Amino acid sequence: MDTLTQQLALAAPHTSAAVSWPAPALFTLPEKVLQFGTGVLLRGLPDFMIDEANRQGVFNGRIVVVKSTDGGDATAFERQDNLYTVCVRGVDDGRPVEENVVCASISRVLSAKSQWADVLKFATSPDLQVVVSNTTEVGIQLVNEDIHLTPPTSFPGKLLAVLHARFEAFKGDVNRGLVIVPTELIPDNGRKLEAIVLELAHRNDLGSAFIDWLEAANDFCNTLVDRIVPGRPEPAAYEALQAELGYRDDLLTVAEAYSLWAIEGGERVREVLSFHTAAAGVVIRPDITLFRELKLRLLNGTHTLSYALAHLAGCTTVRESLENEDLARFIHNLMLADLLPGIPVSVDEKVGQRFGMQVLDRFRNPYLEHRWLAIAMQGTAKMQMRNVPTLLHYYQQHRAVPHYVALGFAAYLLFMRNTATGASTGQGEANGQPYTIQDDRAGYFAELWAKSSPAELTAAALSNTALWGHDLTRLPGFADKVSHYLTQLLEEGAPATLAAFFTRKAAVVNS
Repeated sequence: MDTLTQQLALAAPHTSAAVSWPAPALFTLPEKVLQFGTGVLLRGLPDFMIDEANRQGVFNGRIVVVKSTDGGDATAFERQDNLYTVCVRGVDDGRPVEENVVCASISRVLSAKSQWADVLKFATSPDLQVVVSNTTEVGIQLVNEDIHLTPPTSFPGKLLAVLHARFEAFKGDVNRGLVIVPTELIPDNGRKLEAIVLELAHRNDLGSAFIDWLEAANDFCNTLVDRIVPGRPEPAAYEALQAELGYRDDLLTVAEAYSLWAIEGGERVREVLSFHTAAAGVVIRPDITLFRELKLRLLNGTHTLSYALAHLAGCTTVRESLENEDLARFIHNLMLADLLPGIPVSVDEKVGQRFGMQVLDRFRNPYLEHRWLAIAMQGTAKMQMRNVPTLLHYYQQHRAVPHYVALGFAAYLLFMRNTATGASTGQGEANGQPYTIQDDRAGYFAELWAKSSPAELTAAALSNTALWGHDLTRLPGFADKVSHYLTQLLEEGAPATLAAFFTRKAAVVNS
């Protein structure tokens, strides 16, 4: 089987139904983007979207990628002339989506370790306009270092070296600044990166003229990226995909159909990042708080309040739970009846409902196996960050118990019943099968379960301000309902509790 290369792409029949091939003109576009990172999220989201725009004659720029180390997938990029396939698999508006796209947005991959001089040379290119990064959450950290090292150790250090080289090459021209778009999954990623770069500039004594240029000529954008990109599939699925495509691709990447790249910026950002007009899923707004809140509260929050109940009911994956009638109803109503009204920012109901339905499509994706036990890792911290603000705001708005949240919280308390095996690990049991708990509060709950009745445990856990930042027993009726559902789960099991929950709901509606 032939390997994916530019020669293969140029010779391919561009009417092929199985693969969307790049046109020859895409291989000669100027290099406009400097990207730090080669990971699957970058390939499946920003790089894919830039390729999508290039195919429509918009943006018309390619990407120079900086890899922090030699070897690994850098050699695969070289073998494949920087081409790779994104296999889009998912559900959109209830319909299955299958699409295979050969992306030609990457022009070359440089090693920071051995080709730093080439990176700094590209920093002085008049075509360069944009910096994109995904160096993981720990990448945006302040490291006190000399930015004249070859290369600097940290990503902010490398970025500062690039910007300083550009400042010197263009003699401080304010029209030669860059739009910097980090995609690391931390709040206010652009603002935090800018603060670190400025601090490093001061520590390296780069001068007031450069610091003024750094602040005035460059845009550091807060962003939010949202797309599940598992990357290369399991061996059997990988071989089947290659047989379908008709060529070998060592960089083959699977991504879900849904995509969102929300970028905070004004008119200059919109002008430079012109791909937003052509690539589905890119939005540029002066404030992206709404997108962050929708994702955090409806997608992530639903995951966190569902994993325990689903696991206790015997479901392994998110998709499997959407095939269970009672769990599917629980997840749907939890999201749209309890969590949506509790989002602590103003949300148009239709916008929230639309986002929620997209989330449910994503949960049903038959091509992804998202395991509940993976979602459950550090579930206590996730509950505090994702769901407690929603719960508090729901009470402010409605002065009533959100029953789906209460049942999800009760299941979480039962899921956390464990025998501690370490400082942050424990072993629980459900349906006669052991499972591992990875949570910094595993030891706390092991001790609590060993000495408390369900009612006592509920009161102690909900009143623990160290866990939640609030005493949740002060929410009228909430502790009583959580305790009631916890007792029911212990006595009857999750499936019977769910069935009775909806029977009671129906009785209330019909009465």
